[in-house]
Amino acid sequence: MKKYLPYIATIALLVTFSISANAQCKGFAKKLCKLELTGYVHDGNYHAAILTEGEEAELYKTFYSGQNYRLAVCGSDALPAIEFQVVDAYKNVLFDNKQHNTVGTWDFKLESSQQLKIIVKVPVAAQQTEFPNSGCVAIMFGFQDK
Repeated sequence: MKKYLPYIATIALLVTFSISANAQCKGFAKKLCKLELTGYVHDGNYHAAILTEGEEAELYKTFYSGQNYRLAVCGSDALPAIEFQVVDAYKNVLFDNKQHNTVGTWDFKLESSQQLKIIVKVPVAAQQTEFPNSGCVAIMFGFQDK
């Protein structure tokens, strides 16, 4: 058991660091990204993760017909502008922010209720450094109260 103690301590330290980093990332989402939902009611969920240049993440969310929504995606200052796409179940791209100067929000209303996939990507910075940058990326949703 004693020979495994250093490994157990290392794993515990990594888990603690990961929890702390995710808590800071959630705080970033609450403090800065939530402001992008002004005029909309936040759905109460904070979807945030630490991503590195070149990484992407996916999130699935159900949206209901007849409701006005705002999707907000933001990243920490250390990262280049975050790219995102919204894709339906048939793999149709409903929105791609690269075609809109990498804006951070998209306002939309669906004709039918459906589950959409939101794909966020941290592009590699134009000016390469020895180590790629990492930072918090948040995806937040709001709806207009009728």
